[in-house]
Amino acid sequence: MDQINSKEDLISYFKQGCKTENQTNVGVEHEKFIFEKNSNQRINFQSVSKIFSFLTKFGWKPLKENNNIVALSRNEQSITLEPGNQIELSGAQLNSIHLACEESYKFLSELKQACKSLDLKMMSVGYDPFSTLQNVPKTPKQRYEVMTEVMPKNGKLSLEMMYQTCGTQINLDYISEKDFIKKFKLSSYLVPLSIAMFANSPIKKNKLTPYFSYRAKIWQSTSRGGLPKKFLEDMNFEKYADMIINSPLLFILKDSKHFHVKNKTFKDFMEGNIDILKNKRPSINDLKNHLSTIFTELRLKQYIEIRSLDTCEWDCHCGGPAFYLGLLYGNLNEALDIINKWKSTDVLNAYAQCPKKGLNTIINNKTLLEWGKIFVKLSKVGLKKRSIKNKNGKDESIFLRNIENILKNNKTKADIAIEKFNRNKSLDFMYEKTH
Repeated sequence: MDQINSKEDLISYFKQGCKTENQTNVGVEHEKFIFEKNSNQRINFQSVSKIFSFLTKFGWKPLKENNNIVALSRNEQSITLEPGNQIELSGAQLNSIHLACEESYKFLSELKQACKSLDLKMMSVGYDPFSTLQNVPKTPKQRYEVMTEVMPKNGKLSLEMMYQTCGTQINLDYISEKDFIKKFKLSSYLVPLSIAMFANSPIKKNKLTPYFSYRAKIWQSTSRGGLPKKFLEDMNFEKYADMIINSPLLFILKDSKHFHVKNKTFKDFMEGNIDILKNKRPSINDLKNHLSTIFTELRLKQYIEIRSLDTCEWDCHCGGPAFYLGLLYGNLNEALDIINKWKSTDVLNAYAQCPKKGLNTIINNKTLLEWGKIFVKLSKVGLKKRSIKNKNGKDESIFLRNIENILKNNKTKADIAIEKFNRNKSLDFMYEKTH
């Protein structure tokens, strides 16, 4: 199938994502801020080019757009740029958290070496605590030029999302449509818990905000974002296809250039009603582009993408993938039994409140702190059931330790950042050591 002509083609595309039980993998994506060493100024594209050039010595191959190196690839991994020159690793699809973490740590080591060599500083938080929108250098990618123009029209904080946030995404597989429905529902119901447990963005412009996760607040006010009510209602392939078809096009690609088309949906594209394209129908790549411009807390591609986590330091970023993998691959039905007793309205209320209330947010008469302990236990059982061990004989549940400590102490990364900031009145502690 090269062309998308109907809703059935979309449904067929999602069905092609179905894996067998022993083919299910995990992919992890995470974004980092890089700053100039002698200031708190975010790096410009010139510095990005130097980083990318440095990384080629580790086998990364450059990808160009208009003669600019805008990405790198190595095997099934890629390094890409977000609009404000945030650097993102999109990892390979791997069969365990052990391998996903190993991949990330290897990349970290390489990025640290680049930063040390080039006198740069790295930070792993959900929101840039220093910069204003006006002083964030831009990335020369056509896609982002179009988005910068269009996105603010339907979401007042869209530009902050683009230029000032960093998140972690987790990509997980499904084995059938029925399995997808279960996994997507559970992941949707757990969005407030995910935001609260992994909150790591309480500071804006050198001042504390009223939020544990200001990043989450931003995503709630982003065009094409949020947690739609329909996600909590047994979403299937056809319902998701309907949503995609009727979503406005953010841009289209013609002759390798990005164009915004006003008031046109993907359905118009399928029907050949885009004047600039002269009756051309969308290809698979056009569909992939469109799917990537839906900025909801979860997305369906040919896998489920969970997007509600703030980026955190390298000692904790494996926890989120492990948490979800343990539930979705190891203990799905038991976790569903719990959330099936929740009301969708309570979840949506919690979603609205959790950026500010964090683990104190209530769902079904329990705090998210209490629910967190319950679901982490279920995840741990699921990971132990998988029994995938590293060379030291440890299973994947070792990666839950960070979350267990957060819940035991009732202290998220955001809480720790607030304490340190109140004590020091300096944000230097947020930078990662590159030595």
